[in-house]
Amino acid sequence: MTNLSQQKGTRMALKFAAYVSTAETDYGTVLLDERAGEYWELNPTGSLVVDTLMRGGDEAAAVAALADEFDIDLARAKQDVETLVKELRASGLAK
Repeated sequence: MTNLSQQKGTRMALKFAAYVSTAETDYGTVLLDERAGEYWELNPTGSLVVDTLMRGGDEAAAVAALADEFDIDLARAKQDVETLVKELRASGLAK
């Protein structure tokens, strides 16, 4: 059985790899790739997207949250969410 989000092509929640540590800061979120010793810094918009996805929301929920919180149009929010998720997955930080 396929759920509705898969039918619409919306990706499911984000999961970080076991070797990724996160820390909230006053300026967003910092990710540490422990295997490479590299840090990634997410600004407040990136933090909101990651937080939404890590809490089980799909990309559509992240788009809605981003558009609502930062008063940007849905097309721009969708592009930003897709870009961030693609980069996190391509880097091996997230699945």
